[in-house]
Amino acid sequence: MPRMNFDGSPRAAAALALGVLAAGPAASAVTSAGAGGFALHHEVVFPGTPAAAWARLVVPSTWWASDHTYSGDAKHLSLAAVQGGCWCESLPDGGFVRHLDVLYAAPGRALRLQGGLGPLQGMGVSGAMTFVLKAEGATTRIVVDYVVSGYAAGGLEKVAVGVDAVLGEQLASLARP
Repeated sequence: MPRMNFDGSPRAAAALALGVLAAGPAASAVTSAGAGGFALHHEVVFPGTPAAAWARLVVPSTWWASDHTYSGDAKHLSLAAVQGGCWCESLPDGGFVRHLDVLYAAPGRALRLQGGLGPLQGMGVSGAMTFVLKAEGATTRIVVDYVVSGYAAGGLEKVAVGVDAVLGEQLASLARP
């Protein structure tokens, strides 16, 4: 898929959805969608302990695709899983993007973030993204729910599939050490 830098406009959201759909079929995990919001659910299996999965999760620069950043380079991403922390991105010109705020961090068990990813941020919507890590023998199941609500011209259900596909792509990468 070609590189997409998001400016937060409704046009960028439509481009995101169309670009993802054109990239090929993806298993949908949209559990509900309507004009005022949508809910996504994903599960991936990480080949290691919850501590190892946590260590990878909190370094998004190692698993988030550069194509889905504002700067065009995932190495600019950081996630401070501390009180008052954020999933942030530094921009080459000295600017930054605060993608999601950290609401809850239980290392090796759960992480809850709040905010709007990519073009959602410019729409004035917000969401709660929760990661739950569950040990399953020598592996860890990572369960991710992202519930988004707010107002978007034309309705949020129109971007749900695109956001779901992008998130699914990133989580598949997270599960590969």
